[in-house]
Amino acid sequence: MLLIFYTYNQFTKNKERKKIVTTFPSDRRILLIKHVTFYNSLSEGEKDRFENKILEFLNETRITGIKTSVEPLDEILIASSAIIPIFQFPDWQYTTLNEVLLYPSHFNHQFETSGEGRRILGMVGSGYMEGKMVLSKEALRHGFQNETDKKNTAIHEFIHLIDKADGVIDGVPNIIFEKQYIIPWLDLINKKIEKIYNGDSDINPYGGTNKAEFFSVICEYFFERPKLLESKHPQLYSLLERIFKHDMTSRNLDQSKVEIGRNSPCPCNSGKKFKKCCGRVHYNQVIG
Repeated sequence: MLLIFYTYNQFTKNKERKKIVTTFPSDRRILLIKHVTFYNSLSEGEKDRFENKILEFLNETRITGIKTSVEPLDEILIASSAIIPIFQFPDWQYTTLNEVLLYPSHFNHQFETSGEGRRILGMVGSGYMEGKMVLSKEALRHGFQNETDKKNTAIHEFIHLIDKADGVIDGVPNIIFEKQYIIPWLDLINKKIEKIYNGDSDINPYGGTNKAEFFSVICEYFFERPKLLESKHPQLYSLLERIFKHDMTSRNLDQSKVEIGRNSPCPCNSGKKFKKCCGRVHYNQVIG
């Protein structure tokens, strides 16, 4: 039934003409400020670049809800998860991705949302699902609500997609790796996986599954808790910093997410109060 539902839904969606957005909506900026700490750590110029990359991603990638709705927050969190890892690669595009399927919660290998074996939170599709990414809405939101657990399912899956850009998901994304880092990287991975096996590591045990999972798991750690990673695993941090061309420890990710009140300065930098600017839409009222 789920496959039939998806096929019909995909057919009807494909009939619709995708609206291209060229200006970043102020209500989406508010969602970024409230929910994405990485965005708040950026300079004004970097924020503009981040917003442009989000627009580019959303204009090129369909997001489809399966037995759940896709809300603006979901779109912003999915797009942010895509952009954070490749932020220092201005020309990067996810050329092998055309759609993200959003499920309400855990699912199984048959993409069923009820019954046994529902332990999957995210997946990069292959075979008949090539070009698709599947995410749990619950896990997507949790990844941005809890930014201290070194886990972010959506970032994890986009790292797999970056890894896959050279044709294979193996933990060595040759597209972004400079050759001199490959052997040191593989040597370090083997040592760190052995420590996971021995129970002597703070790295998510799922990273011990194989090199590909280790790469995605350690990137979650790198982008969410960079200072802790540098402290506990300096060699890993140093290699990841060079691979992604991003000194994540320079980002202030320890700040609380910003709450915007009616009388707060509007995040669009108009100089007006929020209630008299973008808040008109936010509060669904016209203020004279």
